Amino acid sequence: MSAPHFRVLDVLKAIACNLIVLHHLAYYGPMVDTAYPLMPEVFDWLGDQGRIAVHIFLTIGGFLAAGSLLRGRAAATAPLRALVRRYAKLVPPFMAAMALAVAASLVAAQWMTHDSISSMPTAGQVAAHALLMHSILDYESLSAGAWYVAIDFQLFAMMTCLLWLAGRRGMPRWSAPVMVAGFAAASLMVFNLDSLLDAWAPYFFGSYGLGALAWWACRPSRRPIGVALLLGTILLLGGLALEMEFRSRLAVALGTAILVVLACRNLVRVPGQDWPVFAFLGRISYAIFLVHFPVCLVVNAAFTRFVPALPELQVGGMLFAWLASIAAGAVFHRWVEVPLAGWTDARLNRLEGRAETNVAAAG
Repeated sequence: MSAPHFRVLDVLKAIACNLIVLHHLAYYGPMVDTAYPLMPEVFDWLGDQGRIAVHIFLTIGGFLAAGSLLRGRAAATAPLRALVRRYAKLVPPFMAAMALAVAASLVAAQWMTHDSISSMPTAGQVAAHALLMHSILDYESLSAGAWYVAIDFQLFAMMTCLLWLAGRRGMPRWSAPVMVAGFAAASLMVFNLDSLLDAWAPYFFGSYGLGALAWWACRPSRRPIGVALLLGTILLLGGLALEMEFRSRLAVALGTAILVVLACRNLVRVPGQDWPVFAFLGRISYAIFLVHFPVCLVVNAAFTRFVPALPELQVGGMLFAWLASIAAGAVFHRWVEVPLAGWTDARLNRLEGRAETNVAAAG
């Protein structure tokens, strides 16, 4: 892939992770209650619409999943290995962040009483989070946004199964994008209309599938006619779904997929895509997503306990919580996420090498 393509992903991830932080600041905690009269329209929009930024992550997630699973034919040749590696990438930093969330609730409970503070988790609750089944089993989340990690793994598993089926012997090369487009259509026009399904991958696969189709359109070897066909498919699926029932979350996903295709084909240039700050924020976006809620919870509690309840001061507290979330994300990425990724990769490589040796010896 070309460098501009990767830069546009960083810009989008940076925007999305910051909107999620601001959404939670505007939705949870007493600081916003005091600060609300200063900027009611802004806080209303962030509290109501800021959450749809998660569909930027979902679309980019589908894009990256298609690339990783099709590169080296991972989905076709070793689907179980791909799933294990995805789980190992997501869960260790996720559980570390959940431990921070528990600690943050303990600290915050000393300074304030609020619904955003979680009680001490049970063993079953911790196990459900570790298995990414807390939403399915109806356990209370230990941190805002925990549902997304579980859905991400479900979506990756669903994509892996589809690409494994499409990669079976005798299947034509075009079967993979056709199958993904078909399941994306079912999600956009059926499953996504039922909010009771929002703990399951099919509800979100429309956004994920649009991102995957964008990956096929962005391949350097793709001819213009193929790019046009894939882009037309993205527009058709998104347009039909929005015509059936307008959903702002799907409009965001559709816009993200189109922008990524246009940027990676060098048809548009995204403002700021060359700025190092976006590359940095894009790199640590998952870490920010994981740790921002514990940070915001503690800052909310501290400003409630120690700072006068004046709108200007509480807005300052929200700004401090936002910046502190970015700083905490950078620290978490450097000292937790990256080391854990290196450790799990080394362990998995060792186990896979041992398994291959045993197979060879048995043969």
